[in-house]
Amino acid sequence: MRTFGAEEELLIVDPSTGAPLALADRMLAVAGRPADMSHEFKLEQVEVQTAPCRDHDELLSGLVAGRRIADRAARACGGRVVAIATSPLRIATSLTPDERFARMAQEFALTSREQLTCGLHVHVAVSSAEEGVAVLDRVREWLPVLIALSANSPYWFGADTGYASYRTQAWNRWPTSGPQELYGSVQAYRERIDSMLRTGSILDEGMAYFDARLSRNHPTVEIRIADVPLDAGDSALIAVLIRALVEMAAREADDGAAPFATSVAVLRLAAWRASRSGLGGELVHPLEGTHVPAAAAVQALLEHVGPALRDSGELARTEQALAELLARGTGEKAQRDAVATGGGLSAAVRMAAAHTVTRDGSWDDGARATLSFVRRGWERGPAMAPRRR
Repeated sequence: MRTFGAEEELLIVDPSTGAPLALADRMLAVAGRPADMSHEFKLEQVEVQTAPCRDHDELLSGLVAGRRIADRAARACGGRVVAIATSPLRIATSLTPDERFARMAQEFALTSREQLTCGLHVHVAVSSAEEGVAVLDRVREWLPVLIALSANSPYWFGADTGYASYRTQAWNRWPTSGPQELYGSVQAYRERIDSMLRTGSILDEGMAYFDARLSRNHPTVEIRIADVPLDAGDSALIAVLIRALVEMAAREADDGAAPFATSVAVLRLAAWRASRSGLGGELVHPLEGTHVPAAAAVQALLEHVGPALRDSGELARTEQALAELLARGTGEKAQRDAVATGGGLSAAVRMAAAHTVTRDGSWDDGARATLSFVRRGWERGPAMAPRRR
């Protein structure tokens, strides 16, 4: 199986008030500047990375270990780390001292000053740049469902946004963010980035903030569309789904199947819908382009990646994990539930601090009922629209 790995951006907060704290420098010093923890754009966040992994369990162990290392360093500095994708509380953010970041802050002004978002980035190995571009062309329609599955940012700088994933909206302020039109070849991919650089509107290739791109430093494709989930198990679930998406895309390319021709306009609408509704409403069906209940869009994703998951021995586990997630909701619901119990927006952060470094594998009756629904759909076989060439 293809190796894969994940990067999680974590918010650093005051454990009492929930306000973000600019402790990244101190945390990294306390932790001895480990290779698997690094600075991000703002001092109120850190990134933790797994090594390349072979399976779900290895990846999940790496995610949990990274969160725990970061939290121990934060505690030593008087803070905590939380896996939430935006800050519920309003603050003035602190730029990480770095020449490139300083240039970005000057050029992008308010977009830069207000940028404090935490995402999940998943890398999946590919055999070549050619295979990588073929994969990028064939995963586009499925990525908005991952926004819904990871949604964990209902609050933004002191306000209830009404969105499940407001991080998606904030991130899309960057001029290169979001989906891309089909490439067709590595040359076309390179020309797309070169044409962006020639405009002078971005500083370097690192600012090609596409939903999915070729890694500059590793033989991987990088899928960057998800919020950082509250639960490490959900991060591992999404990473497994992404690896299966990459595998299915590579198989389709090997079989000569053309990618879908869905326009960027429709893909943006699908991403907006997922950002707004999460798992609590309707999503855009990845193949039919129509609005459907969230569970139906998730089922379509499961059916699509089912062959790859079955070959890797991960199908049953993924069915169970999706059922649990559909039954209990994402971090967005957990944050809203925490606020509803009293304590204001700080309650959402305190809940996240208590949950970020734990793993709750419990199941309730709702999860089992949802699993039964998903399995019945799988047993009926794929219910997909004809491929659009």
